[in-house]
Amino acid sequence: MKPSSKIGIGSVQFGLPYGISNSTGQTSKEEVAEILDCAYNNGIRILDTAAAYGTSERVIGELHNGRFQLVSKFMPPASDESIADLLCKSLDNLQADSLYGFLAHRPLELLSNPKVWVDLQALKAQNKILKIGFSLNSPEEFYQLKTAGLNPDLVQFPFNYFDNRFKEIGEQLKAEGCEIHTRSVFLQGLFFLDTEQLSPFFEECKPQLEYLHHYYGTQLYGALLQYVLQQDFVDVVVMGVENAEQLQYNISAVYKAPVLTSLNTTFSDQIIMPMYWPKN
Repeated sequence: MKPSSKIGIGSVQFGLPYGISNSTGQTSKEEVAEILDCAYNNGIRILDTAAAYGTSERVIGELHNGRFQLVSKFMPPASDESIADLLCKSLDNLQADSLYGFLAHRPLELLSNPKVWVDLQALKAQNKILKIGFSLNSPEEFYQLKTAGLNPDLVQFPFNYFDNRFKEIGEQLKAEGCEIHTRSVFLQGLFFLDTEQLSPFFEECKPQLEYLHHYYGTQLYGALLQYVLQQDFVDVVVMGVENAEQLQYNISAVYKAPVLTSLNTTFSDQIIMPMYWPKN
């Protein structure tokens, strides 16, 4: 199996300026077209997007040309909306008749509005969605959903060299037949930033970043990606890129990537969860 067959393209940057290391802003439509061509030519078939990603769904809708399996995510419906309404909007934006996956972007809201899950199952039965599930941020979310009896076909969660919080959950879900997509393989690009330019907020992880930069250098991209790709429970690694050249570089880097040494430390949620990072 080619490593790229386990890679999916994350598209938040297609609709918004995104990422701590992003210096170019929102990806242009012309560049998105090149990224999708490069992805398809390398055997990549999953595109991940969301209603909350600015114009991402619409951009993908104009450019995917039926070549990819589309996964989108929905926010909680407003009081005058149904989940069918939200699916219809995403399908219209994506210029698609159905989705490979439709995931709750705020999954705990399903606990206070259980009808949404029932409606998702009905839409799946109508072949509008192949797989339903959640986009998770913390293991605690998963355990609450599991206790409520919500069994997903597909889940997405963060997983990378610094963040192994979901490893046990991923292995459990995989054994139950659930498809696993991971995100944040490069931790929004934090792994590649010059530690001297990082704010004191990141002091906790600076020594480990300096070690990675020193020992792996330009091979760090491939090593970090390979670290997640080699996890048996992972079906798809959703990876954001800013341009086609970067995508091709990352794919090529996997083939000659060294194995990362075992990490003998853990980091606080403030480091591994970008939601806690300083906004400026």
